[in-house]
Amino acid sequence: MIVMPSNNAKGIVHYWAGLGYPVGWLFTPENCVREPVRWMPYAIDNGRFSVWSAGKEWNEFDFTKMLDYYNETLLKPRWVVVPDCVGNRDETLREWDKWYPILKQSYDHTWAFCVQDGMTPADVPSEAEVVFVGGTKEWKLRNLTMWTESFDRVHVGAINSFKVLLRCQELGVESTDGTGWFRGPKMTEALERYFKVQSGEIQLPKQTELALA
Repeated sequence: MIVMPSNNAKGIVHYWAGLGYPVGWLFTPENCVREPVRWMPYAIDNGRFSVWSAGKEWNEFDFTKMLDYYNETLLKPRWVVVPDCVGNRDETLREWDKWYPILKQSYDHTWAFCVQDGMTPADVPSEAEVVFVGGTKEWKLRNLTMWTESFDRVHVGAINSFKVLLRCQELGVESTDGTGWFRGPKMTEALERYFKVQSGEIQLPKQTELALA
């Protein structure tokens, strides 16, 4: 399972990639555009959640400008999240109907649909190739199994917990992202520990395995 600590380009991120750990990038329009590198998989978020969290207005020009840039690169993103509406099921579906035909015609990318509170697998458009699990933290974690049992490619947003990473891996999640992995050494150590568990370098204590069951 790939972990994307947002747009972070700290040296340790490249070091982890060099060790073969599945670390990647998640770019958003408000981040500075980075040149893709062959050792770092990446994906593109539409930036709706981050501007919503900051109480700002979303700028569609910044989003499409970013897509123009990455549409011309040799190293393509794993997927791009079609614009959604944070916490709003009906408006997110309307946004897909508005944006998907435009984006599909203009750009050569794989498209992800961001699910919100109250949605079920029946809400996911048939054209969506990746399901991005958004919504509130409680709803997201409570319904993870529903998404992984229904779709082959699932990304889970805003995960900053060692235990939840293990749970996502257990369920077959393809990738996660999180902005909190460098908010102090304990968080960074937790992410590195996850990579070491995933690679088999260290083993989990039995009580941790039982807690995840």
